[in-house]
This record gives sequence, structure tokens and C-alpha cells, in this order.
Amino acid sequence: MSTSSSLPFPRRWRAGFHRRDLAAFQRVAERHWPGAEHVLPRLSRSANHGVLWVGAAVGMAALGGSARSRRAALRGIASLAVASAAINTVGKGAVRRERPIVDLVPVMRQLKRQPGTTSFPSGHAASAAAFATGVALESKGWGAIVAPVAAAVAASRVYTGVHYPSDVVAGAALGVGAAFALRGVVPTRGQLPAPGRPPAEAPALPAGQDLVVVVNRESGSATAAAGVIRDALPLVSTVECAPSDLPGCLEEAARQGKALGVCGGDGTVNMAAAVAATHGVPLAVFPGGTLNHFAYDLGIETVHDTVTALTSGDAVRVDLGRFRPGPQGPDGADGYFLNAFSLGVYPELVRTREHWAPRIGGWPAGVLAALETLRGSRPLTAELQGRKRPLWLLFVGNGLFRRVGPAPGRRHNLADGLLDVRVVHGGRTPGLRLLAAAIAGPLTRSPVHAAVRRRKVRLSGLAPGTPYAYDGEVASSGSELVIDKLPEALTVYCPMPV
Repeated sequence: MSTSSSLPFPRRWRAGFHRRDLAAFQRVAERHWPGAEHVLPRLSRSANHGVLWVGAAVGMAALGGSARSRRAALRGIASLAVASAAINTVGKGAVRRERPIVDLVPVMRQLKRQPGTTSFPSGHAASAAAFATGVALESKGWGAIVAPVAAAVAASRVYTGVHYPSDVVAGAALGVGAAFALRGVVPTRGQLPAPGRPPAEAPALPAGQDLVVVVNRESGSATAAAGVIRDALPLVSTVECAPSDLPGCLEEAARQGKALGVCGGDGTVNMAAAVAATHGVPLAVFPGGTLNHFAYDLGIETVHDTVTALTSGDAVRVDLGRFRPGPQGPDGADGYFLNAFSLGVYPELVRTREHWAPRIGGWPAGVLAALETLRGSRPLTAELQGRKRPLWLLFVGNGLFRRVGPAPGRRHNLADGLLDVRVVHGGRTPGLRLLAAAIAGPLTRSPVHAAVRRRKVRLSGLAPGTPYAYDGEVASSGSELVIDKLPEALTVYCPMPV
């Protein structure tokens, strides 16, 4: 009869490890945990198939009210998916460990349905750790909220008797590793290089003195953001007005203060930028609309970011996109764009989305608008740079849009003097052509689409009344358009990178 001392070292080590693991499991099973009987089993069940974390991600995206919250939610789910794939394809098959004897755990703690997979490692712990780590990599605030819940889910797996402690520790380690592995492929916002930001001179306005902020009361969360602005800047003057009154309010505000402040979405900021550039005053952008692409590309995600820049007088110069003739027609002023100008299916998509958004919400309206637009559209015909062709889409970005992972993302330089021009050629299956253009990315050419850099774009041969979109606003063209840029024409308050 052999003794444990006569066993080979690897088997002795595994036997000793299992004894210690089992002893720890039994201590947890024998100990009374006040209040846990009503919480941990339910929490453990709620995390089955990632349901708890999907719900948490939806809540973060909906209630967070910022791009950082949405990025944190998306990265958390993506990290969870990577961890789950690794656990289910490799982890569970590598170590085929039996589950603990559930009879050691009081009946009231036990799950109604016992798992049928192997014990090592814990998939629930891996998912919880991956989600919490992914969230924390994008948002420390949300990470601090999610981390205790993730730890409780992991602990619940030992408490309910379905895993040994080492299963949970190994699963959590794999989950953290999955989140960091994903970060290596898809960088977080903080890992990306700082955008090109030529510094500009602007007056420091502590407490908001000599600053007038115009608030679009019908733009997203602008009204709520206005209250935050007043609390953070007690000397600021705020003017809340309806969209139809914005031009007059912005003109008056630019004449009154040392800087022009604006709170709203991209369309509202577009109007403010044109006024600020005309009057030669710096612009302070407070994100408060449904879409805030320009602010986010500057690194401004919250009211606090702008307050910090105002207090220290930090500002940058950015290019201002221009198209002629403007929305008022041949005899009116030029039109301007901070983000993008487009012709083709996108303007119609914007119109349809704006029609449905007040009734069913922004995201569902966007999906519905895309389906309706692609189903009923015909390519427009235009002469682009002297060549006549059918087009599904012409996109002209104010600066080059770079990738963040697999999809087009932010602009790294808002003062590069260049236009990011992307064309989706006419033909059958517009949806497939647009998808191919999105996947292929910038600076590519194919029979389906082309993407190039230009300083000026000329369009002629347009049917009068052809719709176009600029920063989310829609207007109608004449027979010709010229699109170019005013380099470094606008000064914007912006927090400096640390």
C-alpha cells in the first residue's frame, strides 16, 4: 500500500493543493454569513449567461449620459465576450475537475439547478472580472461601482457550493487577462496619442466671469447641463433659448462676453462656431446634446473638462470646414461644418431619424431610418472633380477620421488643413457598398468606393434641391458646391493632455 510520501511530486502537490482547497471550501460552507442567504444565490443566478452584465451595460449607456460611459459599457461587454470564449473553448476542457460535493453546503444556499460543466475555472468569475476590468479601463468611476458587484458574484460561486475557491481565483485572473488582452488589440481612449492641438491664446475666465453661455433648451440634456454649468461657474451668464432663436442669442452673447459659450449638440455648436469665428472670440463648448462628436474629439466629455480649461485659459486652434454657397443660397453667407459634410443617402437618413426620434428614441430611429433610406433610395448624379458619376454617398470630413479598433473613430488632428473625402460609387446593393466602405476604412480605393485626402472638393451638375447634411443639419443645394477649409480659424477652450 503506497503512502502520500511515496507518490511522484506532481501528484503529491496536486493532492496537497486539493486538500487545502477543500478545507477552504468547507470553512465557507460551515460559516454563517448574515444576510447572504437572500442575496448571493440570487445574484449568482442573475449572472447566468451574462444577463446581469448586459443589463448593467445597458444601464450605464442609458444613464451615464456621456461617451465615456458608453465606451465603458461596450468595452465591458467585449471583454466579457473574450473571456467567455476563452473559458468555454479552452479553459473548461484543459482541466476536467469535478464540482464540489454540494451536500456540504446548507440547502437554502444551493442553486435550484446545478451546473453540468466541469468546475475549473469559474466562468461566472471570469465574466464578472472581465466586465469589471473592461469598464474600469475606460471609466474609473463606473469601475468602482461595478467592482463590488463583480466580487460578490465571484464569491457567490463558492458560497452556493458550485466551485472551489481556486476555481474562482483562476476564473477571475483569466477574466482580468481577457480585458487586458482586448486592450492590446483595441486601445482604450487613454492609450491613444493626444490629438494634434496647436495651442492658442485665450483669456482665463475663473468662475465663468465675462462668459456668456447660450443653451439650446431642446437639445438632448442641455437644460440639465446648464444647471451643472451654473454650479461650477457661479459668475457665468446663461441664456436658454429655443432653436429658432439661437442665431440672435449667439450673436448677442458674442458681443457681450470675452468668450462665447455654447451648450448643445453638434448642430448647435456648429452655429456657435461660425459666430465665434466671425467675431474673433474663443469658443467654450459644453457637451449637452444627443451627439457631441466635435467636443469628444477635443477631449471634452463633461462640463468639468470645459470648466478646467476656462479656469486655466487653455485653448487650441482648429480648422473650420466651409461649403459655398451656404444654406441660405447663392447670395447668403458661407456654410460651415466642424465634423462632416455629406451628400447622398446620409442626408435622407438624418431627416428620417429626426422624424422618428421624438417618438421611439434615437437609436431605434437610426436603425429604422437606415432601413427605409437604403430600401427606397436612388444614387444621385454629380460631376465630382470634373468627372460625372453616380454616387450613393459623398462624405467630406473636417480632418482625417482614424480608426479605433475595427471601426472609424476619432480625429487625432483637428488642424491638419485636410479634408477626409470618401465616395461610395453608384450601382446595385447600396447597403453592401456602404458596409464595404465602412470596413475598408480611410485612404483606400476599390470599384465600390474611394477614400482620399483633399484641400478642396468641387461638385457640379447637381439637381437643384439635392439634400445635403452638415453636422447633423440638413439643407438643399443648388447646381454647384465648393467645399474647402479655413485653417486654424477657430479658437476653442480645451483641457491640455496630462
